[in-house]
Amino acid sequence: MRVLVTGGAGYIGSTVSALLTTRGHQPVAYDNLSHGRLDLLPPGVEFVRGEVEDRAALERLFVTAKNQGNPFGAVLHFAALIEAGESMKRPETFFRNNTASTLALLEAMLAQGPRLLVFSSTAAVYGEPEVTPIPEDARLEPTNAYGESKLLVEHMLSWLNRIHGLRYAALRYFNVAGAAEEGDGSIPRGEAHEPESHLIPRILDVAVGRSPAARIYGDDYPTPDGTCIRDYIHVSDLAEAHLLALEALEQQSAISHGSESYDGNMIYNLGNNEGFSVRQVIDSARRVTGHPIPVEVYPRRSGDSAVLVASSEKARRELGWMPRYSNLDEIMRTAWVWHQKRYAK
Repeated sequence: MRVLVTGGAGYIGSTVSALLTTRGHQPVAYDNLSHGRLDLLPPGVEFVRGEVEDRAALERLFVTAKNQGNPFGAVLHFAALIEAGESMKRPETFFRNNTASTLALLEAMLAQGPRLLVFSSTAAVYGEPEVTPIPEDARLEPTNAYGESKLLVEHMLSWLNRIHGLRYAALRYFNVAGAAEEGDGSIPRGEAHEPESHLIPRILDVAVGRSPAARIYGDDYPTPDGTCIRDYIHVSDLAEAHLLALEALEQQSAISHGSESYDGNMIYNLGNNEGFSVRQVIDSARRVTGHPIPVEVYPRRSGDSAVLVASSEKARRELGWMPRYSNLDEIMRTAWVWHQKRYAK
């Protein structure tokens, strides 16, 4: 199947593109390169530079593919701004970039493109959870504009499914980490944001000498050590979940021959069912790197939830998803290997 991968030159998008290639699919990476990197793309993957908000360009891409006899069968949508803290400073930017641009993509799909979509959602749709681990049917009440921008897309998808038959799976990620160790074997893929804002690469920046200390934003949360608790999932396990969701959509589409909307709940949490505090993550990095990693404590960031831990039993049960990296130190090890290669002299 030919698959359009928006944000395909990013950390997750490139990892998924590599897996698609190994499974016999034809990914086409669509990215504006504002955060993506061409050197992360697997060899041979077609690249198209463009904006997700450009509906006309997307329609032309879909039409050209059909006219050439090689139409797109599905879209995997990763392109988005993802910094929760930044969303509380510039919410309008997140609603334009994450919500409005996705509507343009959906309109292009309805007009000229495929009717299968795997959407990159987030655990931030839950806000402060009432129960932990969090099931998919938990209350949806984001505490930051990033989570709200993604939840609005989920609402749009539900309506477009009911009215237009657009089939979708919404995957609510928890904290994605680590670096891919397989695929084509020639390109290590890990987190590479500029500037870096994610916890594990920022901690590892200290270990390679790029930063003097790891920052902890808030040590007065209602948790055992006062720091936020998160569920970490390896990027390769996340990629596998996307392939399984895509296959499930294909199967459902084949059963109904595209004549009926799919009203099943293809919404899945993706995590390891276990939470680690910021201090525990730093301790893991100390074990893996052998570096003391000093810390500095800063005030809380607006919009951060105290605890976010997934119940991913539904994905395991319905998709047959079985994460291979369930140990935090093992996830950290793959990230450390990537980080050292990235900054090797």
